[in-house]
Amino acid sequence: MSKDFGEVLTAMITPFDEQLEIDYQGVRDLALYLIENGSDGLLVLGTTSESPVLTKAEKIKVLENVIDVVGDKTTVVANTGSYSTSESIEMTKNAEKIGADGIMAVVPYYNKPPQDGLYNHFKMIALSTSLPVMIYNVPGRTSRNIEAETVEKLSKIENIVAIKEASGNMGQISNLARIIDDNDFYIYSGDDNYILPILSVGGHGVVSVASHLVGKDIKKMISTFKKGNVKEAININIRLGEIFNGIFLTTNPIPVKAALNLTGKNVGGLRPPLLELDNSKKDILKNILKRLDLI
Repeated sequence: MSKDFGEVLTAMITPFDEQLEIDYQGVRDLALYLIENGSDGLLVLGTTSESPVLTKAEKIKVLENVIDVVGDKTTVVANTGSYSTSESIEMTKNAEKIGADGIMAVVPYYNKPPQDGLYNHFKMIALSTSLPVMIYNVPGRTSRNIEAETVEKLSKIENIVAIKEASGNMGQISNLARIIDDNDFYIYSGDDNYILPILSVGGHGVVSVASHLVGKDIKKMISTFKKGNVKEAININIRLGEIFNGIFLTTNPIPVKAALNLTGKNVGGLRPPLLELDNSKKDILKNILKRLDLI
């Protein structure tokens, strides 16, 4: 199975109203805005969506709204993974029924399974669906790294087609690109700051947070690099470096929501235990946005 989700997938935030209920019209408006501004596809219900504080019913309704408004225009990938294999399978089946184009499953967090356990987890999810599957490796959040050799074994399963890599370990990512001999397996950066380094070792694109704000620029940087104009791509990366850092001034998605509100998108606040960006960091972020002519 070959499935290119696109080069720029936006890990979409979840807009809330003043009562911190989901603003479903805001979800629809944001989805449309993103695909008109550089995103090849959308990753829904990930960490950036505040998925840990969304109910199952809310997750399903968010996904339904996104697919309804942009499903015929772009790729919609649903994060269905959790630390429970059975719950991940259940949500994967829901996503397939709703009409998602693919699913992403995070390395199980908190329970820290061994590599054989990780292999079995992702294999069971993949065998439960006909959808293409993206693995998500983010040991800074999960406390467990999936090793390149485990990913290489998983890549031999027909519908496991990609990995979102946010380990920050370029040696591991480079090794992964080397040992996987399948041209239809795609490595995505899971960190905007690592887009160019991962492209340089064979990566395909990014699952981005910054693309909420600079999606067209990120798309241009990737296409420019792939066309061989490395210097121009480096210059774009240098210019965007401030916003790549700014949206991680504190825990994601606190800064990106603040940035969107500052630019007039009005996506609301955050559900506890997350809090609004404090004023000192908000001033830093506002100055970055001004320097990039985003406000």
